[in-house]
Amino acid sequence: MSARDIKIAPSILSADFARLGEEVRAIDEAGCDWVHVDPMDGHFVPNLSFGPLVVEAVRPVTDKIIDVHLMLSPAAPYLEAFAKAGADIISVHSEADVHLHSSLQAIRRLGKKAGAALNPATPVSALENVINDIDVLLIMSVNPGFGGQKFIPEALDKLAQASALIGSRDIDLEVDGGITADNAADAARAGANVLVAGSAVYKGNDPNTYGPRISAIRSAARSAQ
Repeated sequence: MSARDIKIAPSILSADFARLGEEVRAIDEAGCDWVHVDPMDGHFVPNLSFGPLVVEAVRPVTDKIIDVHLMLSPAAPYLEAFAKAGADIISVHSEADVHLHSSLQAIRRLGKKAGAALNPATPVSALENVINDIDVLLIMSVNPGFGGQKFIPEALDKLAQASALIGSRDIDLEVDGGITADNAADAARAGANVLVAGSAVYKGNDPNTYGPRISAIRSAARSAQ
């Protein structure tokens, strides 16, 4: 995969939900590229977060890409709701959807970019038969469900494998989990061009720190390209 522009996607899972609109506006002004949203159902992952109403609430606050990573099983019944709420990208997990190809097609029919996500234990080969139906390939570098976890080093091998599978296709390679300015270069060197960062951006919930943190992650990643 040729080098693509680095995109930083702060996860609002680490935002202060008492002032969510302000927190989204703050990362927008701080220079983020995408706003990453993590709906969780308490079934596919051991945590419960939020649904389409949160996407609908933050949509008017930012013009940036809203990147929705569905940690739901099944995900298919909720695709239309998230699309109508204002998502630009909707990613579903291969492990959560027995009809992955159908869901990816449905996302595109809704006029949105389609993403496929893989948990740490799932091989990249699981996406070989749908690679031409996705716009984003998301590699989880922690076990999904909670923010603030440490990056799993083996994810670097998976990123390299995913990058090889993508080849020259116009597909973003996204990495989600434990990304910091300290490991962003490794992730980018392995092929990732979209870096999700939750606590690495939002820790302390001081908007004055968001810009420097986003810049540091971006600079580290670009240094490896």
